[in-house]
Amino acid sequence: MSTATPLASRVLRHGGYEAAAMLRNGEQLVLAIVLPLLVLAGLVLTPLLDGYAAPRIDIAAPGVLALCTMSTAFTGQGIATGFDRRYGVLRFLSTTPLGKSGLIFGKACAVAVVLALQLVVIGGTALLMGWRPDAGGLAPAVLLLALGSAAFTALGLLVAGTLRPEATLAVTNLVWILLAAAGGIVLPATQLPAAEPIVGLLPSAALGDGLRSALIEGQFNLLSCVLLLIWAAAASLAAVRWFKWS
Repeated sequence: MSTATPLASRVLRHGGYEAAAMLRNGEQLVLAIVLPLLVLAGLVLTPLLDGYAAPRIDIAAPGVLALCTMSTAFTGQGIATGFDRRYGVLRFLSTTPLGKSGLIFGKACAVAVVLALQLVVIGGTALLMGWRPDAGGLAPAVLLLALGSAAFTALGLLVAGTLRPEATLAVTNLVWILLAAAGGIVLPATQLPAAEPIVGLLPSAALGDGLRSALIEGQFNLLSCVLLLIWAAAASLAAVRWFKWS
């Protein structure tokens, strides 16, 4: 008599499949690895970050790691989910033993795997360029990355589950560009004094500022954690309410 595979095993297998699919996609690799590396090099080689007490690489590296989180969890997962929904993959998988909850947890696992790879590649490159993060801030940084991943994954699923795939592609890429340029994720919100009160409330700024506090000063940024928790909870509730599986 055969027994059903445990849910955890099904989730991990699906997460592995999703992660492999993301890494085989050329566009996803550009978004996940190539663009963050170009941003890191641009910030270090240009005077954009001059005027801060810390060296350029120390300011740039946390922001680029935050950008990686947004790239994978929001843009990458949003686009993949949108087209899975278009071709009926979501509807099919939701009726299998994996189920809707297993499908969502599998996608979260895939984001974690790809993000770990990004941290190794981008973080390793930054270390070779002279980055020396504050060891006391590593634990808060891991927490912030987890919260940021949850918030941006929920936002990506919300967009993918409510808009047409073509619109999802346009919206996720446009939002990525806008937040990368003026969302407080790569450049601190203080660089935009006129918009700082609004930008500071965005999940991008919360993650960027939180990582800079942790990895430059070794401090735990409570406000950033609270903001990311609020964004993750609100986006998750909205996705549960309005997500369309077909």
